[in-house]
Amino acid sequence: MIKLFITGGTIDKRYDELSGEVVFDKKSYISQMLKQGRCEVEIELETLFLKDSLDLSHKDRKRIYQAVKNCNEKNIIITHGTDTMVKSAKYLGKKSMDKTIIFVGSMIPHTVKNSDALFNLGTAIGAISILPQGVYIAMNGKIFDYNNVLKNRKIGIFYKK
Repeated sequence: MIKLFITGGTIDKRYDELSGEVVFDKKSYISQMLKQGRCEVEIELETLFLKDSLDLSHKDRKRIYQAVKNCNEKNIIITHGTDTMVKSAKYLGKKSMDKTIIFVGSMIPHTVKNSDALFNLGTAIGAISILPQGVYIAMNGKIFDYNNVLKNRKIGIFYKK
């Protein structure tokens, strides 16, 4: 069983034609993504909040930590915006937990053509059962250790330090 915590980020946004911006709807697209990917893995979803990662506070990161700490599952996936994903992964990585935790997001919203969202989510789901305990980031078809990853903002990819 995988517990998947939803916190927002581009992965869960849509393009608003009227404003020309990417925005959150009232609910997450993650369930729809799992259906689209024909996922047969048992996953329990829980929405903590839907926020852009640039708007996350220390209180929000603490809430993510408490949710992870208090859940019974050992395999955890957290959707998250890419701008501060590394910061949140480091926050959880410094805590002592006997769980495997993967942060995942996308550079392009799931609802937009040519999005990387479904691919990144699938990578996280496929990897979680074979990784040792620890905190990771799943982006661009790769799994990164939380303390050995950076985001290249110019070209929109994550890479090993």
